[in-house]
Amino acid sequence: MEIGKRIAELREARCWTTNRLANQCGLSQSFLRAVELGEKGISVESLELVCDALGLSLRAFFDVPGSESLPAGDLLRRLERLTPPQRQALAAFLDAMAAGER
Repeated sequence: MEIGKRIAELREARCWTTNRLANQCGLSQSFLRAVELGEKGISVESLELVCDALGLSLRAFFDVPGSESLPAGDLLRRLERLTPPQRQALAAFLDAMAAGER
């Protein structure tokens, strides 16, 4: 899933401009636009702000009907390539999703 495209899709479904979403979540419009265009990545913390502004949980953000899941082997191979700080960020992200908060 391309996170920027998903943000744009959800924002447009609400008929919101990038500026409105930026104001709602406290991030800059230029940053959000760059994320939507795939020019920049987004941290879990910033994605949580976006989800809060859109009234979604992180789980709902990633729950796209018809999306295919990756085989466990692919996930493990990707996990092995992460640095320790990236693994910590992923663990925090997964904990937040599992808690169903936000």
